[in-house]
Amino acid sequence: MARITPIRTEADHKAALARIDVLMDAVAGTPEADELSVLADLVEAYEAKHFPIELPTPVEAIRFRMEQAGLEPRDLEPYIGSRGKVSEVLSGKQPLTLAMIRALHTHLGIPAEVLVADASSAGNIAETSSLDWGRFPINEMAKRGWIRSVASANAKARDLIGELIASAGGMKAVPMPLCRRNDAMRQNAKTDTYALLAWCLKALAASRDQKLVGSYKADSITLDVLTELSKLSAHEDGPKRARDALSGLGVHLVCVSHLPKTYLDGAALRAVEGGAPIVALTLRYDRIDNFWFSLLHELAHVGRHFNGAAEAFVDDFSLREAPSRHEDPRENEADEWAEEALISRDLWATAGLTSHASYSGIIAFSQRIGVHPAIVAGRVRHQTRNFRAFAPLLGTGEVRKQLEVTQ
Repeated sequence: MARITPIRTEADHKAALARIDVLMDAVAGTPEADELSVLADLVEAYEAKHFPIELPTPVEAIRFRMEQAGLEPRDLEPYIGSRGKVSEVLSGKQPLTLAMIRALHTHLGIPAEVLVADASSAGNIAETSSLDWGRFPINEMAKRGWIRSVASANAKARDLIGELIASAGGMKAVPMPLCRRNDAMRQNAKTDTYALLAWCLKALAASRDQKLVGSYKADSITLDVLTELSKLSAHEDGPKRARDALSGLGVHLVCVSHLPKTYLDGAALRAVEGGAPIVALTLRYDRIDNFWFSLLHELAHVGRHFNGAAEAFVDDFSLREAPSRHEDPRENEADEWAEEALISRDLWATAGLTSHASYSGIIAFSQRIGVHPAIVAGRVRHQTRNFRAFAPLLGTGEVRKQLEVTQ
């Protein structure tokens, strides 16, 4: 058997391959066959170190599985969604959502680590952000089904949150300003920023599972549009009508229950890479008056403050009753639009309800201006600071049952 030396360089590798080619027909049990075996092991070790085999992309893995099983694109619709979504996924235009990843892994047997490759490769999460993965409320998120339930979930926090980031649209979708304390935001000082970030990621992911009827156009959300929307409140199914109307304008409305320590009513977010605006509400106070003010306030942020950047506004409206002089002036601007759209200053001046409000007066005025009585009662309560008054008019328990809420 010829003298065998370690393979350390590319020249050594080429020489070993040439020698293997010569020895390919060696008879078992001969010195040449032993030499062939040793060289093959050395080449394999060298190539594993210097030419590692990369995981296929999610699309490559899906197409390979389709070829194996003789599947057509239409066969993926139960796992991915509509024909259009299947086409977008296979063309690489739409990343996989968490729901898609679970379905493809469960029903087609595609390894989850391959399907979530976008999460780990999207900007190299660990290196491009300062996120402390262990600070996310992993157990609560798993309990709600926002992430996979696995043993030792806290030890696998990075991978699990990575999957949620992938379903939200990748690392570019992460509203990183929320990871830093911002006293100008209308945000409770007790807020856990990691719980807040987790909620925003879930809202972003939920929006990607929602098909819009129209396409969003810049500057299409105006005070007049908000005023028209407010008139939908007079209908019994007003919240549902509002969601449908916003879909026609190319704006997502999603409802995601708040996490502990978020103290959150709503947020205005932007889908990744200049996508559609997202109004996300928690409905933590399931009342008609709270729903409409929260909705129009977040829409006001979209109309007045979205300038193409990946803005993110989050709001705890209990702080509105004690506004800070350091608060971002954009919050006051959003309040102004929401209030004017619901009940204009001129109309309110004719109401005569601030000091002499009554149930009959509130109902009569709401009918005259074409809005739900809860909106008028809410304005009276806010201006008089009497938050026990007229509670039966607020429409408690009337919103959640109309809108799909992600728990």
